[in-house]
Amino acid sequence: MSGALGFPEACPRGTTLIRDTSQQDRILAPPPTSPKRWLVRGGIALAVLGLLVVFMPGMARWFTASASVSSERLRIAEVRRDTLLRDVAAQARIVAARSPTLYAQAAGTVSFAVQAGQAVAVGDLLATVDSPELASELKREQATLASLEAEASGQMIANRRAQLTKARELETARVALRAAEREKQRADKAWAQRAISEVDHLRAGDEIENATNAFAQAEQDVALERDALALELSTRRKAVERQQLLVADLQRKADALAIKAPVAGMVGNLLVAERAQVAANAPLLTVVDLTELEVEVPVPEVYANDIVAGLSAEVALAGARLAGEVRTISPEVVEGNVNVRVRFKDGTPPDLRQNQRAQARILIEERPGTLLVERGPFVDVGGGRFAFRVEGDRLVRVPVTLGALAAGQVEILSGLEPGQRIVISDTSEFAEQAEVNLTN
Repeated sequence: MSGALGFPEACPRGTTLIRDTSQQDRILAPPPTSPKRWLVRGGIALAVLGLLVVFMPGMARWFTASASVSSERLRIAEVRRDTLLRDVAAQARIVAARSPTLYAQAAGTVSFAVQAGQAVAVGDLLATVDSPELASELKREQATLASLEAEASGQMIANRRAQLTKARELETARVALRAAEREKQRADKAWAQRAISEVDHLRAGDEIENATNAFAQAEQDVALERDALALELSTRRKAVERQQLLVADLQRKADALAIKAPVAGMVGNLLVAERAQVAANAPLLTVVDLTELEVEVPVPEVYANDIVAGLSAEVALAGARLAGEVRTISPEVVEGNVNVRVRFKDGTPPDLRQNQRAQARILIEERPGTLLVERGPFVDVGGGRFAFRVEGDRLVRVPVTLGALAAGQVEILSGLEPGQRIVISDTSEFAEQAEVNLTN
């Protein structure tokens, strides 16, 4: 019987309502394998094995590298042999080789006879300084000189007077000596005839000895007086000469108060105002000699020891390139730069002006056949002790030794060979890696 839904009301235990397909399944025997199919499968296996042999080292390197970088982010350059040009280029300006600054020789009031930019010739009056103090000092020292000259002249007269006195004393002693000699002769004759006593005869001998000593003393006094008078007169004359030098120096300063052009050229800057009170040695104005102009190049102090007089230079001015030569190097460092003066080899070009801008390049060294690579930020990473060499699709860190650094080149002393390529951009991102994967 069946229920309302058509299901049997009761089924005996163990009775299956839906039959399975076990009675429909049949075991089939496998088809025989063809030898051709075995050959195909073997060829495929060999091909896969070959590919693994070829690509396994690269895949191993790929997986062993701990970093990767895109080649589009890097700058890569080739190592080559070329001529190393070490130079330094900087913005320069045209300056006068001779541009003297004129100073006030004494304190006073300045009056200018020219204006800035005015052309002047040698000896033209530029300015005057009115210095009452200097004028007064000059007159005072001139009076002192006149007094010393008068004293020297008086000393000469006193010397002649003293010499006459000593000469008279010497003549007196000579006359006394002759008188004593005659008296001794008479005493000798009288004593021979025993006309005088022995005492009188001896006294005559004493008198001639005294006269001889007095004459000798008078001669010595004359010589000593002559030397003393000569020394006194020399002292007076030295004082006169010293005062003459002082007066001459003051006169030079007084004459220099009229300031004249030392060179032909153009008046530069007036450094003080008209009718201004200036101190001694105060700068007043400059004169620019436009017939001889040079190029002043501020060079970084790191190149100071490499630059010497005589090095070749090139000056770019108004679209032209002019040959130059280093003339002087300043011994002073100002704001990290050393001023180098370059003169034109072929003479000063026309129509140049003071402080005109120019571009200068100084050639420090030229060395052909040097192993070079383009200079880049890699030089500053790790102190330039290593570089990343390109080997296929990877970068390998290799130790290198760098030499001279030029504006756009760097010398390779060891670690690389010509034809190899290295990364010259900043490698600080992967600087500690031994190998880096290079992706497209």
